[in-house]
Amino acid sequence: MMDHTSAHRVWRVGADIDTDALAPGAYMKFGIDEIARHCLQRVRPEFAAQVQPGDVLVAGPNFGIGSSREQAAAALVRLGVAAVIAPSFNGLYFRNAFNVGLLLLTCPQAEALADGERITFDATAGRVGREQGGTHSELHCETVPAFLMDMVRAGGLLNLLKQRQTS
Repeated sequence: MMDHTSAHRVWRVGADIDTDALAPGAYMKFGIDEIARHCLQRVRPEFAAQVQPGDVLVAGPNFGIGSSREQAAAALVRLGVAAVIAPSFNGLYFRNAFNVGLLLLTCPQAEALADGERITFDATAGRVGREQGGTHSELHCETVPAFLMDMVRAGGLLNLLKQRQTS
């Protein structure tokens, strides 16, 4: 699990980001590595090539609308995205994300975060920390329940079940 007390770079996208933008249909016949290389190419063409492990994707409302393809969440995991922060998520996307180990933070004020800004976050406390001009401030998010954090820490539901089976 990543240390979320360290600073994470923000990548901003708008509202209504659909699963086809995250995992373009034209690449669905390929494996997750190829799908991830085209993640968000329609919205942020540079994203897949420039995102760094630990970076955070910040979006507007309705993130993950569209089809139920779990590759839309898995592509972000493959690229090393630490979390997606948005005011709201599609229900199927929300479930798929945690199932593949992607942390989602529901934060009504997410759109206040700027592209390229460096933030910290504590998912279990529901806080996003910002440093602006020497001043620290926080945005409040919904807390992530322990059972979902267990899934994220394990790298997804299947990994969690395997761990529990062997312990």
